[in-house]
Amino acid sequence: MTVHAYAAVVAGGPLEPYEYEPGPLGPNEVDVRVTHSGICHTDVGMIDDDWGISRFPVVAGHETVGVVEAVGDAVDQGQVAVGQRVGVGAVAGACFSCEWCLGGRQHLCPHKDNLVQRGDRGGFAHHVRASDWRYVLPVPDEIPSAQAAPLLCAGTTVFPPLLEHGVRPVDRVAVVGIGGLGHLAIQFLAKWGCEVTAISTTPDKEADARRFGATGFIATREPGALRAAAGSFDFILSTVSADLPWDEYLDALRPQGTLCVVGVPSSPIAVGPLNLLPAEKTVVGGVTGTPLRTRQMLEFAARHGIRTEVETYPVAQIEQAVDRVRHGRARYRAVLEL
Repeated sequence: MTVHAYAAVVAGGPLEPYEYEPGPLGPNEVDVRVTHSGICHTDVGMIDDDWGISRFPVVAGHETVGVVEAVGDAVDQGQVAVGQRVGVGAVAGACFSCEWCLGGRQHLCPHKDNLVQRGDRGGFAHHVRASDWRYVLPVPDEIPSAQAAPLLCAGTTVFPPLLEHGVRPVDRVAVVGIGGLGHLAIQFLAKWGCEVTAISTTPDKEADARRFGATGFIATREPGALRAAAGSFDFILSTVSADLPWDEYLDALRPQGTLCVVGVPSSPIAVGPLNLLPAEKTVVGGVTGTPLRTRQMLEFAARHGIRTEVETYPVAQIEQAVDRVRHGRARYRAVLEL
């Protein structure tokens, strides 16, 4: 089988047709014919080599939905079968033998298969190969494929912290950033039963935030707006890839509150010890979830009508779609139709 993909051959370069031979199918591997592929800021970062780790040619993409075409001999076909609609997301496999995998924490596996870091084997392609069938997840019938694709990264980034950090329906929470991750986080938290405040730099997205389920809104460029929220929240989820006034966000927490950072700031996170220690506050990071957490997220989204707001593009417009994500113009996720 020849895989037809779209690759950048130099940093920041255009995405050009690219072909490769994936080789024989391994016992735990699954080939999926891709119908939809989401475009994440991480994809743009790999295309542009923002972190100096890209290996060219780069076939980006790590939010894929499609149909199973072939499975390896060791695949549990009661779970993954030819013809099934499935998703392959940010992680496509793990070792399942290290202490983290054996403890059910595959998201911490040092050998996990990060789809976007494979070089020329990513999801901007007509086929993608998962290295382990346990990362090939059925998509609930209630969720259209274009809306499901971004859930496989954005959704499984913002949903697991609710479980891992004990967010309760009675909690007052805030979501920083109303973008690809934030608009999903607001929906999850509102359906979780929380009182949700959206935080953005300007009031431009307030109407959207309230439509997604927020009952409060803070525009941080309004003088004193964030300081006025001191002591307000049990949990704050930061979804923005930006440096923030971290001490002001710690001040906005109640005692024993948690600030969870899932966006990637460009500079070190620095906080004053007296803003952290006396009230036993916590600063934590987050990454995409385990296969179990991703399954739970998809089921929760299907049950509660949580939907990604997407712009869809035929693959012939891949450059236009990537450029909208590069400049932060997508509302709220861009998805390729292959």
